[in-house]
Amino acid sequence: MIFLKLLEGRGIEFVKRLDSIANRKSDYVVKSEDVTDERYGYYPFERPINLYIEYGFIPLDKPPGPTSHEVVAWIKKMFSIGKAGHGGTLEPKPPI
Repeated sequence: MIFLKLLEGRGIEFVKRLDSIANRKSDYVVKSEDVTDERYGYYPFERPINLYIEYGFIPLDKPPGPTSHEVVAWIKKMFSIGKAGHGGTLEPKPPI
């Protein structure tokens, strides 16, 4: 439920609420208070998953266990595609 309440506000208010949940204090400089016309896109958490896939982008949170190579192979098989890769690491954060 907390996550759904976060989506009620957009812009800097949303980011500040994320900071409060993570117990962080950050300073932000707001250069503009412009409003985006919703006819020209989606807010990130409202974008349908099929658009990510259509654009060739699959956001994923890899669990510990399988290697990044294995996950890419699974994606290729699931979507019947010949080429796939990953940007950055898919490895979870090491324990502190």
